[in-house]
Amino acid sequence: MADRSRLFSIEELPSHLILEILTSGERLSAVDLVSLELTSRTFGGSHGVYPTKFRSLVDLAAFQLCATNEVYSGMSWSSQREVFDRCDGNWKRVLRFLQSVEQSSDMVQTSAGNMQITTGRYHTLLISNSSVYSCGSSLCGVLGHGPETTQCVAFTRINFPPPANVMQVSASHNHAAFIMQSGEVFTCGDNSSFCCGHRDTSRPIFRPRLVEAMKGIPCKQVAAGLNFTVFLTRQGHLYTCGTNTHGQLGHGDTQDQPTPKMVEQLKGVGSVVQIAAGPSYVLAVTDNGAVYSFGSGSNFCLGHGEQHNEFQPRAIQTFKRKGIHILRVSAGDEHVVALDSSGYVYTWGKGYCGALGHGDEIDKTLPEHLISLKSQLAVQVSLCKKEENICSG
Repeated sequence: MADRSRLFSIEELPSHLILEILTSGERLSAVDLVSLELTSRTFGGSHGVYPTKFRSLVDLAAFQLCATNEVYSGMSWSSQREVFDRCDGNWKRVLRFLQSVEQSSDMVQTSAGNMQITTGRYHTLLISNSSVYSCGSSLCGVLGHGPETTQCVAFTRINFPPPANVMQVSASHNHAAFIMQSGEVFTCGDNSSFCCGHRDTSRPIFRPRLVEAMKGIPCKQVAAGLNFTVFLTRQGHLYTCGTNTHGQLGHGDTQDQPTPKMVEQLKGVGSVVQIAAGPSYVLAVTDNGAVYSFGSGSNFCLGHGEQHNEFQPRAIQTFKRKGIHILRVSAGDEHVVALDSSGYVYTWGKGYCGALGHGDEIDKTLPEHLISLKSQLAVQVSLCKKEENICSG
């Protein structure tokens, strides 16, 4: 009788089963695939599987993981080809780029766990392993510790109703918003402008409070403007509330909204995958790589070549005309930075002190390619007030 418990080596498996192991279940990172390729001839050989197209079994696995990647599958054929060429025709590098972009949210992996830091005018908020801590000074409740606490000189944990797993936080001068693992949204701070999404404006919200209007509508990202808030749902819809002086809520008017209201015009242009909010304007990236902007047109931050306010979302034509697929945007006080699917970076807005990175202090009324980084494959862009940071892979 055959010994059914016999141990066997992975080398004995057919190549198609090895390929299935590499591409199913918990997805391997590009770094994992490279390690496998370097340490085992099983993974490093082509095994007669498309030998002229793929260098190894791992290379084929990387290609299949790219093909099923949400970012890659949403790109046009020409965009896919360009990023492949930018990665020297190496599918493992393409996969690393895609995975780096996906992981390039504000959350950062550290030896101490996942962390995110954001700042307001006089305060700082920190997420560490799904818990939130705050420090600084505030009279309007943005520290989240109750009316008796107006200053914290050390990071102090904010209490949320259990289970309290906070995934993302966004803060402005006087309010903050938190996304929970469940998709629920909590806010705290000065709600006199309705920016916290609650109708009660009689007093500040000193402890994080559930935004009841978004109950049952799970969110994946939130962006706090100066006196307004933008909510991005898991279904790719946008909701806004707060002050609407410049049309920054995107509803076609200047009427303030006490509770979150859906931006209807974006429903017909594709699913929104990422958002960014400046002091009085909003940027929204859709799954087809388009960028829509609305709100205050000052400093040319809307990217339309003029300083008119936009009361409804308007596509930035520079990207659309050139077939540029944008993946991420970040909004500062006076300028904007964007990352495309080929790892190129674009900036526009006020050029004071060289903030746009073009070697001068000239304002850019339209998105302009950052030539100085042309040889770099950028994976993340970030603005803080009047400064910008770019991370390359």
